[in-house]
Amino acid sequence: MKTWFVTGASSGFGRALVQEILARGDQVVAAARQPKDVAMLAEISVERLLPVQLDVTNAQEIKASITAALDRFGAIDVLINNAGYGFLSTIEEADEEAVQRQFNTNLFGPAALMRAVLPEMRARRSGFIVNISSTAGARGFAGSGYYSASKAALEALTEALAAEAAELGVRAMIVCPGPFRTDFFGRSINLPASEIADYATTMAQRRSYAASNGQQRGDPARGARIIVDTVLGDTPPLRLVLGGQAWPTIVKSLEAKIADLGWSEQVAPLADFPEGE
Repeated sequence: MKTWFVTGASSGFGRALVQEILARGDQVVAAARQPKDVAMLAEISVERLLPVQLDVTNAQEIKASITAALDRFGAIDVLINNAGYGFLSTIEEADEEAVQRQFNTNLFGPAALMRAVLPEMRARRSGFIVNISSTAGARGFAGSGYYSASKAALEALTEALAAEAAELGVRAMIVCPGPFRTDFFGRSINLPASEIADYATTMAQRRSYAASNGQQRGDPARGARIIVDTVLGDTPPLRLVLGGQAWPTIVKSLEAKIADLGWSEQVAPLADFPEGE
């Protein structure tokens, strides 16, 4: 029986993951800003569910929730950093507070949780850390650059962790979902406090994408099942892409980067000292 720690467990992927884990007979710490939002899942199993209060930007709540998990279950086998939100804003329109809040939630909070669970995982030479990213982590989308940047940074941290901790028995994986039928485009989207008319067309295009809420092809239950299957599998990848729209979006982004790098192929060596100097 494994113990999973899932953040953002009150809705969407987080809730679907908790339900999937409990259905398989494992134990789960369901972390949410309001524990009452996940307490009803105890109907599945009171003994195997521990709801905890956790705002991932609150260092004291991180410490308290990890302590509660270890006191109750003895270990954390899998951490899933799922909590996060989107921010639809151009670079110029965002104020400093909004930018800081985006990175605190999507990057610094998950990083703090990783640091909190790693000592115990490292001591046991066993553990798995899953960080939920997005197709936006593969490129900077106009109108949501700060969100893209927070996810790209989270992916880079996960890549580094995978290399650092592999020989210590700790695995890491990035999950890159496309559009899923969650409440991400509802209560999980923030907007800038003020808008600039020159960006109206750009933002109208981006917000029209968000307006498709409730019509996305991605099924959170199916996605959660694949995540759990992959974590429990023998050869999990570094990146797990979910959703029929996500895979081509990420591949096209990478192809565009490679094509752009071609411009520098002949120029790059010209910046070096000549041989012998």
